[in-house]
Amino acid sequence: MRKRMLELLKKRRTQYALGRNLNFTEDALEALIREAIRHSPSPFNSQSSRAVILLGDASQRFWSIVREELRTILAADMLEASLDKINGFAAGVGTILFFEDQQTVHDLQKQWPLYADHFPVWSEQSGGMAQYAVWTTLANAGVGASLQHYNPIVDAKVSETWDVPSSWKLRAQMPFGSNEAAFPEKTFMPDEMRFRTHR
Repeated sequence: MRKRMLELLKKRRTQYALGRNLNFTEDALEALIREAIRHSPSPFNSQSSRAVILLGDASQRFWSIVREELRTILAADMLEASLDKINGFAAGVGTILFFEDQQTVHDLQKQWPLYADHFPVWSEQSGGMAQYAVWTTLANAGVGASLQHYNPIVDAKVSETWDVPSSWKLRAQMPFGSNEAAFPEKTFMPDEMRFRTHR
């Protein structure tokens, strides 16, 4: 059982070369994403993570927004490389926009004032676990993905385009699709720099 879990975790890798060659319906992909988020842990069972799942044209619209915003802030020499990368994200099947609901955080702060300072941090941790759960679930279904962070430059247009509630704070974006390239070998820093065990 333990070995099986580690094998599942090892399949989650960053994939930049995305395509649309998946043997899944959009409904099946949406169901995988929803279930992964639904079963992700959260402090006080707050369930503060939110997602907007963009498929097809909606996903293309998101990456158009990213391109538009980057054109206003990047110098020409930096823009070309960024646009190439974005074209790779847009080549996939869809994009998940991950949010954390700040109203949930504020409600918890009022209900549990002793922990008020911690709830924003716990919300971020909860969001990270939801993102990881989705990424791992997709990877084990043979779907490629990566985690991107174009917030906050796209926040206003995203909220306007998809009528996102004002309390939802955009935290990350996950383009996904078929794996169109092999994964490079994963490297790790030395264990002695990362772990300590005491007995």
